[in-house]
Amino acid sequence: MISTTADVGADALGEVTVEANPEDIARAVAGEWRAAGVNRVSLGVQSFDDEVLRWMHRSHDAAQVTTAVRILNGEGIGQISIDLIFALPNSVSRSWERDLETALALEPGHLSLYGLTVEPHTPLGRWTERGRVSGAPDERYEAEYLEADRRLGEAGYEHYEVSNFARPGERAVHNSAYWQGVPYLGLGPSAHGFDGARRRWNARDYVRWLALVEGGNDPIDGGELLGAAEQEAERVYLGLRTSDGLVATEAELARSAAWVAQGWARHEAGRLVLTPTGWLRLDALATDLMARSESVEGGRV
Repeated sequence: MISTTADVGADALGEVTVEANPEDIARAVAGEWRAAGVNRVSLGVQSFDDEVLRWMHRSHDAAQVTTAVRILNGEGIGQISIDLIFALPNSVSRSWERDLETALALEPGHLSLYGLTVEPHTPLGRWTERGRVSGAPDERYEAEYLEADRRLGEAGYEHYEVSNFARPGERAVHNSAYWQGVPYLGLGPSAHGFDGARRRWNARDYVRWLALVEGGNDPIDGGELLGAAEQEAERVYLGLRTSDGLVATEAELARSAAWVAQGWARHEAGRLVLTPTGWLRLDALATDLMARSESVEGGRV
């Protein structure tokens, strides 16, 4: 536990973020966060449509989001990020454009947008298995993603990573470290850490994690050493995730020429940068680039 800000280097205090749901925000809580050094809050909003929120089994309503933002601003926490989910099933009536406009009206410095994914052992996963719900078609997923890129770009936000938009100077420092392969320390239950070559994660269960820590033991629950192949895969995949792009070799630039012709990428000063349309194909493009590289290095054409 960090008792005072003196325990942490000054350079680490540029961004101190708390992830919270709108219903978690109260004036007393926000004041305590601010006093502890918190200067950024990421809100799990997901939608501003109350019917959709009930369908998602969320505990808040749209009005609570506005109240939460007002409280945070009033307590001096001006850096706010809003999470939204797009590409909902066809059976869910929702205006994506209205959600974007409502979010922009709150003037957050940062937005994160995620396409809905079906996870097993969740209500949505069970409904999908039973045929009660079908996912959004690829065409609508793409249309909503590109609509967000257009609308937020017009409002002055930088689309700096596949799922993230920020006003100039308000990119998420914490998340950017992951995409740049920077070492980081994971503290707390289920937290992940990375030293540049080895990734580790702590025990997920709080009671077990606490017992290990109080007993003077490392609460690690698992880890993996990244070999040369894994490090190369992460170099390509993480580089292509951001608007800074992948620092590419001449061979990689040549192999991606067809992507440029398709409008999926561009070449900028030795970097391979995906366009929003290219980001929709990120997994396939990264896999293709690595597969082509392996074929050339292995002597196959």
